[in-house]
Amino acid sequence: MIKYKNKMKQGSLTLAILAGLSLSSMPLISHATNISLDKMTTDVTYLASDKLNGRANFSADIDKAANYISQRFSDIGLKPLHGLKTYKQTFSVTNISPRVLTLSLNNKKIGDDKLAMASTMTEISWQEINQTNGVQSHVISADDKFSDKISQLNQAGGKHFVLVNTAHAKMFGRYRNYFKGGLTKLNLDHQGAIVMVLTDETKINSFNLVGKTTIAKKSLTNIVGVLPGKSKSKEIVLYSAHYDHLGVKDLDNESDGSDTGKADVIYNGADDDASGTTAIINLAEYFTDKGDNARTLMFSAFAAEEIGGFGSRYFSEQLDPKDVVAMINIEMIGKPSKFGAGTMWMTGADRSSLQSLLNAQLKADKTNMEIHTDPYPEQGLFYRSDNATLARLGVPAHSFSSTQLDKDQHYHKVSDDLASLDLNSMHKVIEALSISTQGLVDGSITPSRIDVNKVRRNGKIY
Repeated sequence: MIKYKNKMKQGSLTLAILAGLSLSSMPLISHATNISLDKMTTDVTYLASDKLNGRANFSADIDKAANYISQRFSDIGLKPLHGLKTYKQTFSVTNISPRVLTLSLNNKKIGDDKLAMASTMTEISWQEINQTNGVQSHVISADDKFSDKISQLNQAGGKHFVLVNTAHAKMFGRYRNYFKGGLTKLNLDHQGAIVMVLTDETKINSFNLVGKTTIAKKSLTNIVGVLPGKSKSKEIVLYSAHYDHLGVKDLDNESDGSDTGKADVIYNGADDDASGTTAIINLAEYFTDKGDNARTLMFSAFAAEEIGGFGSRYFSEQLDPKDVVAMINIEMIGKPSKFGAGTMWMTGADRSSLQSLLNAQLKADKTNMEIHTDPYPEQGLFYRSDNATLARLGVPAHSFSSTQLDKDQHYHKVSDDLASLDLNSMHKVIEALSISTQGLVDGSITPSRIDVNKVRRNGKIY
């Protein structure tokens, strides 16, 4: 029997904050002058509240978050993106759900639990493997690295039938569950499919494969506010975060294994990424009040990061990436990093000169702060947030975070709620970002571009 952690009542928690009580072992004392601790706390409290039910994509609850962010941008005095009348940048994605998948292999019917399909096609019917129909066969042996092999096929695109050795049963199961949940694509510019069967067979004497999907369009919304530049208005500095999260847990079909006590079903996403969204709102307010931005500043809260980064992908198609001087993507800053409270690190530091330029600014301001290099290179975090989309276009686009992802017990858990945050540490991080990026804002520093030839491409099928 699965047990779930008790959650503190949101109303009581908010009252505690307003009364000046701590959510960690430290009192809520402002250590900075640039960013309002009270406004920061109000913003993250609402965005991570139970009222928003985890801000799932395609839900009415994420619309509530969008309205809140839009109102804050309006109160701050930001302008809508050129060509829009509001801060809402609405776009469509294509949702592809598997409906039918049957296979007879070497005259044996294969059970559903041994099959997995990722397809951008409405229907597939394969009886042969040849150049005429474009279907290719592959064998993933016990000694092969499963994820690398499948990734290569995804990068290549096309039609693939894959025999997966049973030694990979666990990893096969993960991919199968992921594919069963359906695919989301910004557009269907590539028709292809990967069909896998878990088997110890290595040869195909005969097979008959039928797969069908349901394809539907759905709408999502980015929230974008603009502070026009005063002397270098064509040059853009982008501050971004994603405001979507995972929604509400289906108790009948899943458990994250972390909860005890009364059932808690809401993935609040306080750190991931209400913290980053709060940061861009408060940075927007600070730079608007300061009023000395030579460059145009854009503040974007992206949708759909959790399902493939489609918000940032759509956004990137609406502007010339050559105009974007830098992208400061803020991802999970609500808890102290391994370097201490109030510190942060940056992904992809070796890909542009941005880190050294920002640290020079911090040093010049005698802050005793430093932006560290990503301490978790094995996690591939450079590719796991919205910065990757702009980086693929040559923008010096990096994510800034404080999460200890190798130790974080709350990541993608229902326990990632407001009570798990250290608001003092989060406040210091936002303060450090306001100071370190001043040179980007006033036009005095320009980082080197990212080499697009050294950035991994998106997959064509999933």
